[in-house]
Amino acid sequence: MSVERALWELDATGVASLVRKGEISAPELVDAAIARAEATRPDINAIAEPLYEAARTRAKTVDRNLPLAGVPFAIKDLGIAMKGVPTHSGSRIPAFTADFNSVMTERHLAAGLIPIATSTSPEHGLRLMTESAAFGITRNPWNTAHTSGGSSGGAAALVAAGVVPVAHASDGGGSIRVPAACTGLVGLKTARGRVPLTPLVTESWYGLVVDHALARSVRDSALLLDLTHGPDPLSPYAAPWPKGAFAAAAARDPGKLKLAAYRKSPLGLPISAEAQTALDTAVALAREGGHSVEEIDLPYIDRDFMADFCKTVAAAVAGIIRLEGARVDRSISRDLERATRVIGRFGEITSAGEIYAGLQRLHATSRPLISETAQYDAVLMPIIAHPPLACGAMDPKGADEFIENMLDRLHLTRLLRFKPLLGQLMDKSLWFTHWPAIQNVSGQPSIALPVHVTEAGLPLGIQAAGRPGDEETLLSLAAQMEKISGWLKRRAPLRVPA
Repeated sequence: MSVERALWELDATGVASLVRKGEISAPELVDAAIARAEATRPDINAIAEPLYEAARTRAKTVDRNLPLAGVPFAIKDLGIAMKGVPTHSGSRIPAFTADFNSVMTERHLAAGLIPIATSTSPEHGLRLMTESAAFGITRNPWNTAHTSGGSSGGAAALVAAGVVPVAHASDGGGSIRVPAACTGLVGLKTARGRVPLTPLVTESWYGLVVDHALARSVRDSALLLDLTHGPDPLSPYAAPWPKGAFAAAAARDPGKLKLAAYRKSPLGLPISAEAQTALDTAVALAREGGHSVEEIDLPYIDRDFMADFCKTVAAAVAGIIRLEGARVDRSISRDLERATRVIGRFGEITSAGEIYAGLQRLHATSRPLISETAQYDAVLMPIIAHPPLACGAMDPKGADEFIENMLDRLHLTRLLRFKPLLGQLMDKSLWFTHWPAIQNVSGQPSIALPVHVTEAGLPLGIQAAGRPGDEETLLSLAAQMEKISGWLKRRAPLRVPA
């Protein structure tokens, strides 16, 4: 098998096995990945910073006995530091270049992964489509007229296009799972505290954000989690320690599980027939695996829950804008996209007391949610309400301009007048996806699985949300469903390398 075909056909575990056996070398893999990156770059536009020469240098000395030795990799251009590499956060604000590695970066390198690029993100990860004024539109390898999702859309595009078999990603409101659903990949949103974000940050978005990866296979996601999880001395908290290796969980039969399915929109917004078909397919796969599936409701998750989530994110964005302005020692208002500026302004005019009250309401909702779903091993639910949208379809310019003008007329003591405006912004922003934020608030793990291809030939995945700290059951179930579906053999309809 040629190196090019190995990158296209195998997952990271399979590629590393060939390196370990001496059948291909790390330098050959890196050169093939760089060639593939450049060949697909005009079509998908998923690279923020090429790291080609550093990757070639690292490939010459990597120990081929490491678990993922020589596997080409991409690091998201947001929320993680790699020494000497500019981080743009998808923004026109001058880049931040760290003089240190994040703990997660150190663990990636210790596993033998070789970063060949940083992957594109929307500005500060705020959109579920990867489009930015700084880097343009990142496109879906299955159909380049459509989005690869966001905010880890660059990572998803690089994996789906066969540039790298696995890529770093992060998730604060669906940013791993939405791109996975759009591009036919596996995307595990880990339990809160599973992987440290230190020392770049202690926590992000009040603990809503977690980091992990987008992968071609469940076993890759599990193995990478084995190699990166666990607290470091700066971690403020940690997820419960697993009973065994995550890779072992992915390799074993899950037994007979008690599952639930939730198919309603928490916002009361439309759900496409294709999204319902994807969930039906997932339920059928689970039942074929021998599991029971019960239809349930989640009565606590509604528009008020989502409004509190949006206010929490807005407050975090307001803080980030302040910190970025201080870092570059000037106003950054002109550098920011309108959507980012509007969200940040809303965060500024919402009082600290209201943000705290909203956080407490979110946690109060999470507690009965976790308790009442604990009887199930996992809950199946959609990720996106519609098939991957056409690029530019969620351009927020019109709504943002209206809301920005209204903000200019708001008085800080009359915030209740903002409630209908928040509803309009929330509907436009969350029309595409209604569900992933639930697990970011509750801290539960959730795994995105490819299960369906639409009539237009676009992937449409679903998610399985688990008990707090229990990625093992999710990985075991997901691997079984992956095997039954035969999805591992499917690839984006790009030109296959010779």
